Amino acid sequence: MPGLTIGDALPNLEVETTCGRFMLHDFVGQDWVIIFSHPGDFTPVCTTELAKVAAHTERFEDRGVKLLGLSCDDIQSHNNWIKDIESYSGGCKVKFPIIADPKREIIKELNMVDPDEKDATGNQVPSRALHVVAGDKKIKLSILYPATIGRNMDEILRAVDALQKTANHKVATPVNWMPGEPVVIHPSLSNDQAKEMFPHGYSTAELASGNDYLRFTNV
Repeated sequence: MPGLTIGDALPNLEVETTCGRFMLHDFVGQDWVIIFSHPGDFTPVCTTELAKVAAHTERFEDRGVKLLGLSCDDIQSHNNWIKDIESYSGGCKVKFPIIADPKREIIKELNMVDPDEKDATGNQVPSRALHVVAGDKKIKLSILYPATIGRNMDEILRAVDALQKTANHKVATPVNWMPGEPVVIHPSLSNDQAKEMFPHGYSTAELASGNDYLRFTNV
């Protein structure tokens, strides 16, 4: 059975977290949510990642994005670990919930299992996975890193900006796009449609093929 990926509906699982029990769909509501998993509590890379998420919480909130962590250890372990995270972050508070999954059931449902890594008892652990979910409860972006590589929070913020931009306009973001830079017009739009949709205008790149599909605009 293929794992959860882009375009799939988020399973409406009941989860126990450091902020109480709730159903995932209730947590998402009509908002954007980032669900991100970690191989284990009190592990070096995970501690640095969660400290950075804590430091970036307001930047995610400014974009209307909720945060939801996941690690397989229990709630008591999470709460003790949070003290280390906040200490390493320089005092930034962990305001977001962290799911407990000691039975390794939720990571399977969310396609967050690392196929190679196991804990000291031989149980599977989460990969360094991340899903961005929109208000329609569907996965819009999925990132999967091995346990040995920490994620880049600035890239995650950039990806969220791109997702929100492309959700609201008939555009896509080109390579290395950053907020405020030109975007490309979706190829499904004819030039006449593009002129109507983007009355402020657009530019077309001159290509060897002579085709005019690479059109840039600002939105």
